[in-house]
Amino acid sequence: METFTSYDGTQLAYRVVGDGLPLVCLPGGPQASAYLGELGGLSAHRQLIMLDLRGTGRSAMPADITSCRCDRIVGDMEAFREHLGLDRMDLLAHSAGANLAVQYAGRSPERVGRIALITPSVRAVGIAITGELRRETVRVRRDEPWFPEAFAALEAIGAGRATADAWRAVAPFSYGRWDEAAQAHKAAEDEQLNPDVVAAFNAEGAYDPDATRPALAHVESPVLVLAGQVDPGAPPPAAAELARLFPNAEFTVQPGAGHFPWLDDANRFVAVTAAFLGREPTPPGGVIPVIR
Repeated sequence: METFTSYDGTQLAYRVVGDGLPLVCLPGGPQASAYLGELGGLSAHRQLIMLDLRGTGRSAMPADITSCRCDRIVGDMEAFREHLGLDRMDLLAHSAGANLAVQYAGRSPERVGRIALITPSVRAVGIAITGELRRETVRVRRDEPWFPEAFAALEAIGAGRATADAWRAVAPFSYGRWDEAAQAHKAAEDEQLNPDVVAAFNAEGAYDPDATRPALAHVESPVLVLAGQVDPGAPPPAAAELARLFPNAEFTVQPGAGHFPWLDDANRFVAVTAAFLGREPTPPGGVIPVIR
């Protein structure tokens, strides 16, 4: 792990894997970047620079935990760019990390290159995900043995009756295959979450959709929005709506994938993502065809 000092003196950690052009990777959670692994082998195509968000992993807990709020972490991204000596950063953001990426892009469009948003959270832009959409997304898995318990837990959470047992029961919905590898990944991810940091990240004021949505119309950088077909956390219709906020975006759905598509089908994930990241720059106002 390497470290740098952010705008307020907080020491933040990051790891570098792979070769090629740098790609700054933002984890969801918020949590440490360890759960991203090497993104299914994407490190063979780009140098992955994986940041542990403040208060997570090997990054320090700030003196003021309110600085962990999503909109305030934008300051860390600018400090990180300056530390890396990059004029523009190519970004890959997973899940809640997308909320951070879109706010940074909206504020500093001249500082971002290509942006890959992977099974993105859409809270920063105020897109609503209904309970019915989540149910519709997972019903295709009704024949799997764990489905009845998981579906009942999903209904309970949607009705405001969330418990620790309910959150454990819905875990299979996050993976295209609920096998030993997925269960081990889930257990490791849980160990990386700090509830206080998660609460601070999403605290009141973290998101201003009325400001962020119009700002994205001025982001000319090429954007890829990749959704998992069976992911109730970021259902494809919500991810598609996010893609439409950018003038130069494409949208794709990875068949059979949940919230971690590089685990469900690494070859497909890497092929699509590496192809997008490896293209020549698109002229401002240019159109990238949608992957179908």
